[in-house]
Amino acid sequence: MRVQRLEAPMMVTPAVVFLAVFFVVPLARLFSLAFTGDTATSQPFAELIGSEVYRRVLFRTLWVCSVVAGVTLVLAFPLAALLCRLSGARFLLALYGVLLPLWISVLVRTFSWMLLLERNGPINRGFRELGLIDRPLSLLFNDTGVVIGMVHVLLPYAVLPLYAAMSRIDPRLLLASDGLGATPFATFARIYLPLSMPGIVAAAGLVFLVSLGFFVTPALLGGANAMTVSMLIASFVSDRLAWALAAAASLVLLAVVLGLLWLVSRFIPLRHGIVLR
Repeated sequence: MRVQRLEAPMMVTPAVVFLAVFFVVPLARLFSLAFTGDTATSQPFAELIGSEVYRRVLFRTLWVCSVVAGVTLVLAFPLAALLCRLSGARFLLALYGVLLPLWISVLVRTFSWMLLLERNGPINRGFRELGLIDRPLSLLFNDTGVVIGMVHVLLPYAVLPLYAAMSRIDPRLLLASDGLGATPFATFARIYLPLSMPGIVAAAGLVFLVSLGFFVTPALLGGANAMTVSMLIASFVSDRLAWALAAAASLVLLAVVLGLLWLVSRFIPLRHGIVLR
């Protein structure tokens, strides 16, 4: 009987030790670095708040992440709805098409977009041959390239939560709405869209939160012209050796993430979490 009582703690102990060593200890070290300064413990935070550059980079990061989340949702919604209508081999083929990018390195995909978006790349050449533009479009080293690359990387993270929510919608509700004389738009707006809202909120929140910490894609596709908070933190460490500022900026970013998680949890309680069937 005593052995059975010890089974659960023994099974949990490796996970607890792993989290303590690789998460709690580094996070505590981050806190200690953030509250160190030459004159006061809050000096790194005061320097960040007083820096116009940091404020501009933070707002720029939030804006880019919002655009990425919005564009990703617009593209993922019809794709998830299509997955719900497919079955058998066609469903597996479409699902593998969604999941395949996740198995390819982000670095490889980002370099591919650099080749596609450059001024003499295939996209600009195609537009010129079609007569749509007279001179090459500036698609690289700006927010446009960053958004395109991040949407491509994060699209599967939006499709899966949306599909999980849509697959739970009873088709008979849509048939009943049609039978009662509702137009297709009314059925979508009053039945399908509200029932899909948990998936929409989950997809938007997940994409936004993941994009906040993106580094490789903005660094390669945006460069210094589209700096994000993660790039600024890396600059604090590698260029200025300002560990306290880097830690303080990291904690600010962590606070933003935790706040967004709390907001998302208001719409999607954990006990009603969405899972992929």
